[in-house]
Amino acid sequence: MNMVNRTLVTEFVILGFSSSRELQVVYFVVFLVMYILTLTQHAVIIVVIHLDYRLHTPMYFFLVNLSFLEIAYVTVTVPKMLANFLSETKTISINGCFAQSHIFFFLGTTECFLLTAMAYDRYLAICNPLHYNGLMDRWACIKFAGGCWLGGSLAPILPSTFIFRLPFCGSNVIDHFFCDSPPLLKLSCQSIDTIEVIVFILGSLILLTSFLLTMVSYINIISTILKIPTADGRQKAFSTCASHLTIVIIFYGTTMFTYVRPRTLNAFDTNKVMSVMYSVVTPMINPIIYSLRNNDIRQAVKKVVGRK
Repeated sequence: MNMVNRTLVTEFVILGFSSSRELQVVYFVVFLVMYILTLTQHAVIIVVIHLDYRLHTPMYFFLVNLSFLEIAYVTVTVPKMLANFLSETKTISINGCFAQSHIFFFLGTTECFLLTAMAYDRYLAICNPLHYNGLMDRWACIKFAGGCWLGGSLAPILPSTFIFRLPFCGSNVIDHFFCDSPPLLKLSCQSIDTIEVIVFILGSLILLTSFLLTMVSYINIISTILKIPTADGRQKAFSTCASHLTIVIIFYGTTMFTYVRPRTLNAFDTNKVMSVMYSVVTPMINPIIYSLRNNDIRQAVKKVVGRK
């Protein structure tokens, strides 16, 4: 019976932000502007860092990786969401839904690892400056970044395998704006208790472990900064990591609120808002945070624009 029902569900309907047709058009314009801004800003950062040799340092190497990741991050969900705003059907195939869920998990995990690597880079630069160039050379940067992408690609394999094998029957309406795993699991006609536990434990482990490692780096960084005798020295040292710390707080605050909670506390309307924050808003404001608080990038942008 399960296999018969599985064949009956050939596509899912993504409910998105249920509202009037006029409001759907407003959503389309708002999210389209946000998407274009996100792509443009990250592309500018990548190009500027590539063109300015002064920015060929480990910190900006990781920033380029973060920009590539966030371009992919928003592209996984936003284009389909934009299409659904203007569509009457708002459908996605089962395989397309599984692929979106898997890739989103992969990119989110990679971002956790990458933010942790960036925090460790700042820890070495501030707490161990004499050995920094030897410890964080080009090959070390490549290994760190490669490890982040590899770890991110491996993490969703187990939950995705279980989700892909689930039978789906009855309602095919996903109460979200993309194929996230919690609302997708609710549609299965098989018991999902075990899979929910696996997804919850794995997500919590990734988020909490990477967050705690990041905080350990920053505790040591702040402790070292406070020992600097001059106010100018303390300000200069803190300015090199203030942007990254701001992004860490925003990213982990929203993702933990969404995923590291017992099932009984889930509210999908709230989850939609928080999901928009970390999957759309955060990638858009990250380049702004880096640009406003980073004099090197501001000067590099002016130099490139002036050259053109």
